Amino acid sequence: MILIADSGSTKTTWCIAGNDNIPVETCTTAGINPFLQSPDEIYSTLEKEFKVRRGPFDAIFFYGAGCANKQKNEEVRQPLTRFFKAGIVYVDSDLVGAARSLCGNNPGIAAILGTGSNSCYYDGKKIARHVSPLGYILGDEGSGTVLGRKLLADVLKKQLPEVICNAFYKQYKLEPAEILERVYRKPFPNRFMAQFSHFLGANTGNPAVYRLIKDSFTEFFNRNISQYPEAARLPVNITGSIGWHFRDIITEAARESGFTTGVITQAPMDGLLRYHNEINP
Repeated sequence: MILIADSGSTKTTWCIAGNDNIPVETCTTAGINPFLQSPDEIYSTLEKEFKVRRGPFDAIFFYGAGCANKQKNEEVRQPLTRFFKAGIVYVDSDLVGAARSLCGNNPGIAAILGTGSNSCYYDGKKIARHVSPLGYILGDEGSGTVLGRKLLADVLKKQLPEVICNAFYKQYKLEPAEILERVYRKPFPNRFMAQFSHFLGANTGNPAVYRLIKDSFTEFFNRNISQYPEAARLPVNITGSIGWHFRDIITEAARESGFTTGVITQAPMDGLLRYHNEINP
């Protein structure tokens, strides 16, 4: 029996799989990110929110945002080892998880469009080429956080039609001062901003909103995907909630940027179950 975890900045999806990696139990907790949480804070999150069996497992495969190097991976592996009973605890990046989910053992372009964004060229075994996403301040084009950030900026500076600005304030009942407080002084501003992607999704019929969304995805392709020579012949495979819910606009932005889209999934878990069944049947 194995435990697979897919962890983004907002939530972590856990899946216990038995024979043939058929799901037995699932659980959702808050996102785990070693850049934002200490090992003790990660352990505390597990204690409070993990509600299914703790093992014993033959192996745990944890794919997470922020698991970008050996040091950060170890900061996640330590609390996992303390909390669970498992023979092996494997920690790697959410991008490796996305590539394995979307491409299996085949070469391909893999991308994450969720609360954050990321991309790579995967050679079928490892990430062979990677453009750093740089986070939501310097990058993360096309992510839920950046979409929300753009919306907030345009609402606060009255750059969107009055009907959209009024609808935003009516729906969320937020004062400008409160928005600035949440963005600049409160924990997890990325999660706060990403939630407003729902408002954008509900208002794509407005040309200004549609343009804001599409421009963000065009930036994602032009600033990230264009740096992979392989993208000229390979489709861009995408996983993540933003990728799934805005897939039609993403496909249009890709085409206009000179690329094609391939597999688009809401989450990587099903693909990860297939991958681990193939390599460890």
